[in-house]
Amino acid sequence: MYTDIIKTAQDKMEKTRDVLKRDLQSLRAGRANPQLLDRIMVDYYGTMTPLNQIANITAPEARMLVISPWDAKAIPQVEKAIQKSDLGMNPANDGKIIRLIVPELNEERRRELSKKVSQAAEESKIALRSIRRDAIEQIKKLKKDSLITEDDQRKAEDEMQKVTDNAVKEVDKQAAEKEKEIMEF
Repeated sequence: MYTDIIKTAQDKMEKTRDVLKRDLQSLRAGRANPQLLDRIMVDYYGTMTPLNQIANITAPEARMLVISPWDAKAIPQVEKAIQKSDLGMNPANDGKIIRLIVPELNEERRRELSKKVSQAAEESKIALRSIRRDAIEQIKKLKKDSLITEDDQRKAEDEMQKVTDNAVKEVDKQAAEKEKEIMEF
C-alpha cells in the first residue's frame, strides 16, 4: 500500500532531476551546443514559439551555431529573440541563415555560470524535499487511518529517506559535472 506512495514520489523525483538536466544543458559552457537555444522564444506571427520549432539548429564547428529558419521572413524576429536573451551573443545573418559565434568564457562569467548551476541544484533539492515531505504525510495518514502498522510506517519513512538521499546525490553529481565542464576551459 505504501509502496505506491514511494513509487509515485520516486517518479516525481526522477522528473525533477530531468528538469535540472535540461536546465543545465541550456547553460553555456564555452562550446557550441544547439541546446543552448532551447529556452529562446521567438515572436512568430504574434505567437511566442520555441526557436527549435521554427528553425534547424546545428553546431558545424566547436564555437559556432548555425540557425536555419524554415521561413526566411522570421530571421529578424529570431535575431531579436537571441539579442534579448541572457546568452550574451550577437547573431550575424546572411539573409538565409544566422550564425552565432560562441565566445570563450572569461573567469567572471564562469563564476557567474557556476553560481547559476548551484542555484538550480539547490532549487531541485528543495523540490525533492517537498516531494519527500508530501509522501511522508501520506504515509502518516495511512497509519492514522489504521491501514498500516507503526512498523510499516517506520519502514516506509526510512525507505522514502533512502530514495530522497539517492535523488539528492544524483542532483549533486549533475551539478558537479556541469561546474567542472564550465571551469575546465
